Amino acid sequence: MADGGSPDGTVTWSELLAETVERLSAAGFEGAAREARWIVEEASGLEGAEWVLGCGDPATQRTVAHLDAMVGRRLAGEPIQYVLGHWAFRDLDLLCDRRTLIPRPETEQVVDAALAELDRVLLARHGGHRPVVVDLGTGTGAIALSIATERHGSDVWAVDSSEDALAVARANTGGLGMAGARVRLLAGSWFEPLPEDLRGAVDLVVTNPPYIAADEDLDPSVGDWEPESALVAGPTGLECYEEILAEAAEWLAEDGVIVAEIGAAQGDSVAELAQRSGYGDVEVLRDHADLDRILVARRQRLNASTIR
Repeated sequence: MADGGSPDGTVTWSELLAETVERLSAAGFEGAAREARWIVEEASGLEGAEWVLGCGDPATQRTVAHLDAMVGRRLAGEPIQYVLGHWAFRDLDLLCDRRTLIPRPETEQVVDAALAELDRVLLARHGGHRPVVVDLGTGTGAIALSIATERHGSDVWAVDSSEDALAVARANTGGLGMAGARVRLLAGSWFEPLPEDLRGAVDLVVTNPPYIAADEDLDPSVGDWEPESALVAGPTGLECYEEILAEAAEWLAEDGVIVAEIGAAQGDSVAELAQRSGYGDVEVLRDHADLDRILVARRQRLNASTIR
């Protein structure tokens, strides 16, 4: 970086922004100007109107060192979300680092589908019913916290087998106030840590599990940085779905539903798994790129003839 750390503070943030754009552009980054602005705003602590008013202010040695470190990380290929340390997801600003997957726009669409299914289920419940939602493999807590903030009456249970991921989710939960108080974080594998009194009482199971096959090539921006345990399911990539779909039937209430993020080439295979697991109403939804992305598998209500 330029000599922005000199005691007389002669280098301004706007000058440092121009230099950061130049460095990222020279390295071939698409969207260099946008990313440079994010990085410089993070280092300066200025954004929005504050940036407009303060971009001509001189930078200190400490803040320039912080900026230089972030630029170095980005030039080394580290995802911009990890460099910044947080990322927007729907209405949330989430802590995000290498302990968890990066929250993605496709997962925002999973939340859309989950909320629509939750609303559908609640239409069949009595007026005072308090919905119960389970988020399996919560990671940053993005799905669980979105549901808690967007459906205020919900009790949300968020499960992850990674203590590191739960530490991130716990930090994100702590910043939500009353909504965060309705999210309970549990360590364990899928349904294993849930209390027994939830068995047969869950309205919605939502999950973004590992779904990459072990031999699948990943883009280095993903494979070199994001946690493998949250990406790779096993030899076929379907292993987590097999386990979740088989177990969920015991936990879902009548008319309960599973909503799961899936890989773009997995729609037919995961739908078949759901049908074989006894879900009578199964569909695969496409994302904004017109790729298979979301499994919706509904448990059928028992009718009188079935009960007899």
